[in-house]
Amino acid sequence: MEEQKDRSEQRQERHGDTWDPFQLNPIGAEKESKKRGFVFLQHLFALFVGLFVLVSAFFSKGSLLVLTTMASEKSLLEKDRAFYLLMVACSLAVPNVLLFLKSLWKCAFKNFVAPNIKTMLVICLIESLVSFGTSILALVAMPYFDILTNLFILGSVCFFSSVFQAAFHLQKKAWKIIFPICSVVFVLSGYILLGLDYYIRKTSTVANGNSQNDYLYVGLGIFATILVSLNWWENSFQASDKLHNALTELEGFRDFVFVLSSILRTAVIGMVFAICITVEGVHWSVFSKFPADTVHRGVSILMVQAFASAVCHWFGVVGCKIHAVRCSFALPVVLTTPAVVIAFVVSFLMQFNNFLKNNINATIGGFCANFYNYKLMNTSKLVLDEISNSICRTSVRYSEPWGPAVMGLEGLCWWVGLLCSTYYIWTQKFQRIERTTQIFVRRLYEAAFIDQSLLLNTRMKIIKVRKQESNEKVESCVIYLCATMWHETFDEMLKILTSMFRLDRYRGDPKEQHKDNIDFECHIFVDDSYDKDNNVNKYVKDLVSVIIEVYRVFTNKEPDDVSIIETPYGGRLTCILPEGNMLYIHLKNKQLIRNKKRWSQIMYMYYLLGWKGYIAKNPQRLRTVVNPCRASLVSMNGNAFILPQDENDSKRKNISDDNTYIMALDGDTDFHPSALILLVDRLRMYQNVGAACGRIHPTGMGPMVWYQKFEYAVGHWLQKTAEHVFGSVLCSPGCFSLFRGSALMDDNVLKRYTTTSTKAGEYVQYDQGEDRWLCTLLLQQGWRVEYNAASDAYTNAPQEFNEFYNQRRRWGPSTLANTLDLLHSGAETSKKNSSISSLYIFYQIFTVGSSILGPASVCLMIAGAFSFVFNWDANFAILLSVLPPAVYIIICYTTKPAFQLAVAAILSVLYAFLMTATFLSIIGQMVEEKTFITPSGLFLVSASILYVTTAILHPQEFGLLIYGLMYVICIPSGYLLLAIYSLVNLHIVSWGTRESTSEVAKEKTMGVVCDKRCTMCCWDIKIEVNQETKNVVLQQLQQTVQPKNKNKQQNLNNLQELQLQTIPQDGNEAAPLKRPSEYRLAGQHDPSPPPSDKSEDQYEKEKHVRFRDLDEDQDQGQDQDQDQGQDQNEDQIEDLPENVWIKPIKEEFLKKLTYANLKRNLAAQIKHALRDKKHEDVCDELVLMLTDTLNQELFDTVGPEDILPDSLVEELRESLNDCARRILVMNQVETLQKRVRRAIEKTLMAPQVEKLPDEERDFWVKLIERYLEPLSEDKAHKEEVKRELKSLRNKATFLYFIVNILWVVATFFLQAIGEAISIKIPKIYPNGTVADEYLNVEPIGLMFLLTFAVLLFVQFLAMLYHRVYTLIHMVSYRTTEKEYATKDSDDEDELTIANKIPSMFSIEDDIPM
Repeated sequence: MEEQKDRSEQRQERHGDTWDPFQLNPIGAEKESKKRGFVFLQHLFALFVGLFVLVSAFFSKGSLLVLTTMASEKSLLEKDRAFYLLMVACSLAVPNVLLFLKSLWKCAFKNFVAPNIKTMLVICLIESLVSFGTSILALVAMPYFDILTNLFILGSVCFFSSVFQAAFHLQKKAWKIIFPICSVVFVLSGYILLGLDYYIRKTSTVANGNSQNDYLYVGLGIFATILVSLNWWENSFQASDKLHNALTELEGFRDFVFVLSSILRTAVIGMVFAICITVEGVHWSVFSKFPADTVHRGVSILMVQAFASAVCHWFGVVGCKIHAVRCSFALPVVLTTPAVVIAFVVSFLMQFNNFLKNNINATIGGFCANFYNYKLMNTSKLVLDEISNSICRTSVRYSEPWGPAVMGLEGLCWWVGLLCSTYYIWTQKFQRIERTTQIFVRRLYEAAFIDQSLLLNTRMKIIKVRKQESNEKVESCVIYLCATMWHETFDEMLKILTSMFRLDRYRGDPKEQHKDNIDFECHIFVDDSYDKDNNVNKYVKDLVSVIIEVYRVFTNKEPDDVSIIETPYGGRLTCILPEGNMLYIHLKNKQLIRNKKRWSQIMYMYYLLGWKGYIAKNPQRLRTVVNPCRASLVSMNGNAFILPQDENDSKRKNISDDNTYIMALDGDTDFHPSALILLVDRLRMYQNVGAACGRIHPTGMGPMVWYQKFEYAVGHWLQKTAEHVFGSVLCSPGCFSLFRGSALMDDNVLKRYTTTSTKAGEYVQYDQGEDRWLCTLLLQQGWRVEYNAASDAYTNAPQEFNEFYNQRRRWGPSTLANTLDLLHSGAETSKKNSSISSLYIFYQIFTVGSSILGPASVCLMIAGAFSFVFNWDANFAILLSVLPPAVYIIICYTTKPAFQLAVAAILSVLYAFLMTATFLSIIGQMVEEKTFITPSGLFLVSASILYVTTAILHPQEFGLLIYGLMYVICIPSGYLLLAIYSLVNLHIVSWGTRESTSEVAKEKTMGVVCDKRCTMCCWDIKIEVNQETKNVVLQQLQQTVQPKNKNKQQNLNNLQELQLQTIPQDGNEAAPLKRPSEYRLAGQHDPSPPPSDKSEDQYEKEKHVRFRDLDEDQDQGQDQDQDQGQDQNEDQIEDLPENVWIKPIKEEFLKKLTYANLKRNLAAQIKHALRDKKHEDVCDELVLMLTDTLNQELFDTVGPEDILPDSLVEELRESLNDCARRILVMNQVETLQKRVRRAIEKTLMAPQVEKLPDEERDFWVKLIERYLEPLSEDKAHKEEVKRELKSLRNKATFLYFIVNILWVVATFFLQAIGEAISIKIPKIYPNGTVADEYLNVEPIGLMFLLTFAVLLFVQFLAMLYHRVYTLIHMVSYRTTEKEYATKDSDDEDELTIANKIPSMFSIEDDIPM
């Protein structure tokens, strides 16, 4: 209700100014607000992760300590200690085995780099020492110590880490060196207290007390912990600037080093274990004689330790990635040791309390003596008894308090020493979805020191920033949003403009720093913007109307600072978005530049990456700029330059191509800023990612849209996630994809993308699916393409059957062609691309084969339904199921596409009924067999469970399961009829969707001489005679008509030539002749064609001489004008001749100067200029008084919808400025005068017609000539291409259909042979009983069913993995959403430059002209 009231009040306010107060309110225009429920779930998730880290670390450390206690000579079951010692060795080896498998996988299927032998030997030596120390500590020293000493001594493994920190001065602030120094002191103090503890025990010996070897084992323990502390040497070395560069080469062959080191470490553990067993005299045969309960108990504790360690490590990584380092990682890990101490002490006290119930006057010494005489063992409480027994071996059994105090102080010193050594973790901040290798130095954990290894393995902060130009934690990036439009409707344009305005509101003022460190520009490239009269068509007019409407919704005012520029490709509109970001509308004239999507992409890639990158690195010289503003000039080495015009152009200078992104969009895409930022995270975190796409949601109404909704869902849920996890996504759709600038600029990518199709295969691969081809080029150059399921984007889907089929007619062959191209170059691609492994190539071969056999599989499925429902013979059912596709193939070969589509629509309806019967037949077969444990039944049940589970894991999309029924019954249409239609019409390369009705009508009526239609009852007869008719009379009629047309055209050319020659220039002289290129830029033809009696070469020579003379005259004239222009006012704007298309656009934007709009715009501009709370009172007074001034000046002069003339605008400007000056003086805030004057200027500013800079005009001319000239309509070439396409069609269809026919024929003959070769499967009822009869299944069908089920299951596992990391990314993003670091500046009128200008630049007030 509150929103309705607010809208009503705003509407009433507008209604007081105009009779047209109504406006659009697009979905999503309202401001984003944080969902408190989601914030609560956010914190709950962080708490959940922290608890998992703490609990898993507790069980990991506790289970290892229990194993070492049970392996002690003083264990309650001393006879089984050898087996428990083996379990301790296995627990140490488990992380090394996991590391070996993971590194071997990467070496075998990702990338392999030959190692540096010297570096590898040094690392292997260190790893051997660490493994030796770990083995000595866990297998020799710890079984001798008590359980509390074992727990405490693990905290001393930070010795060398602290020494290295202090030695390398790794602290950001000098005083923080006290932390590693204190850590060393505490660790050494702990060692001394350990010796003192055992001295107290030795001097207070009681029965079953300590032996003579105490000091030997204490020394071994100290020596072992010092060796173990070398394990994290690399953390300190990499944190040092001096040593970091020396270790950079290690990153290349780290996987191979891990393979060798894991083997070496495991071998050392095994060697130490073997020595221990041999020294103690244990024979190896004893390991086969241990009791079953001992084996079960030991293996169970080992499994708990291994699983808990892996879980603790993984959740620790999650805690760092979700920006919860302190609460979900550091705090739980630090509290692990106190938690285990408390648990052990509580267990001991509970045991002692139970002992006191029977022995009231008993002491702890008596309680411990009971364990020394332990004979009767209760298996269920053996672990607790072992803990109590081990604690009894400490000083706690003595009556003196010094022993427990020394032991407690010993543990405290080591624990505090560990905290001091890892102090930096509490202030550590990681980026969203930070790579695990950037969080931890080593890839895996240490089983014996799970909490210590997590803390010491966390990377330190690098002191000196290697990139001196930026001290930011997140590198800045520039994003160019590039939307391509092709005949979009008003509502579709509304979606993309609303999305761009939302992003502008999210980013805020580009002069302010944003939390995400992003800057962006919006570019819209409109294909086919002009009609035949060189005026803008209805699509451009709709786009202008949408811009104005969306601007009103977001700001309650009209667009500011609109510029109209004539360009070599047509025209350009520039507009400043409400927060200050830029919007560019590029209007393409298909007579001047190539149209269609791929050429628009080439156009903006060369413009944004090539040209804008060039001018950012090379400032424009002053001599090429007309009337520059002195404040925008900069001098360097005595030369004058002009700064880049746009804020992002200046920022681009210090931003690398790796951090320059292009966001490819369609003209109807709807997205939120969060979707874009999540994609930016993927490219920002992983430098090998060249592109990333989001989750595309089709929108619309009708059965075809319902089918596509579930089809898109399944494709993203399973197929895209599997590609992302196992290798790389093959297609990043152009409707919503983010590309890295350096990836597009790589060799053989953008340059290859400009290739003009000349062969049949190129038309299919290059033009029918340009997005997939671009991704193929990226993959072949070694770049990775990723998928982010949390980046949601919505785009309109075809709602009509014909439009859908035509769209897939383009996509299907292009997908197959690009996939086959990638598979063909698989060996070379896998060498360059670490994401494309041999196994992934095999996976793609399998999926391609499954898709190729789709038509045959559908036919066999329909045959099964025929056989069950009608009780027909199986072979007859196969023949009958093949008949409709065969007939449809003939129809597609012999008729026009319109008729083919009509037949496909009818067959789709019929097949829908058959699919319903098929579905029911499978259920009926299960009912008839009284079991669902059949191949088809199991597949149906398991697939249903899998899809339901997948939908549950996508809770926001769970409702799409309803559309799954539509998808199932349309399988024959999508996988059989559509495949036939796409392949047989392979030779048709037209777009097929969004075709203009006028173009279609023109194409249909071209050359028609007679067109008559007779309608009677149910008959509709059409008589059409075209120019191809071989009638002599019609040919004579054409010859009679054509001369008239030629005469008309000649007269028109003469008239144009006369008009061009008489256009006045400067009011006096006739305009000089234009170059041919200038006629092309203006959308006109050269009015002076070469005479027929002269050769073209002679004509070109004469023309060159004439234009050279004209150039000299123009240069002289420009020099004179430049000399005269120095005395003119700097703010004067040169009057430019307006083209015919400029007037309607300018008139539309001039509506901001109507009386009604001026009142609204003025109030909004003042409120925006004085939006600080401290200026709230002045702002209200200004709005009130300036509005009154406006009413006094215009109330009786113009109507509410009349546009103000220029004279009245000037008078109004003076009145408003005078009024504002008085008010500011009265309120003593004269410093705001510049802001208010600027707001008034913006209110009264009309759209400007500007001139394109000469350098950029030259760029566009050369770009068009080189890559984007309109393709010539060569009839002979078109016929040749058409012939080649038909030949390609015939070859492809023959190969495609012959494979399917062979599959069907094989099944036919196998069924004809009968039970001789069929596979007999025992019939099993749901209750588990086995029937006497068997089920006969033909082998090929069973194999196909099993392979498809395996493929589905593999994709399901990939989806589970991907969902987990999507959840992590979502949580990590939401914790930093919409946070700003704004700059508080009182004077916004000062010249600001986004990036610091190098020292060799200097701003000058006066530069010689």
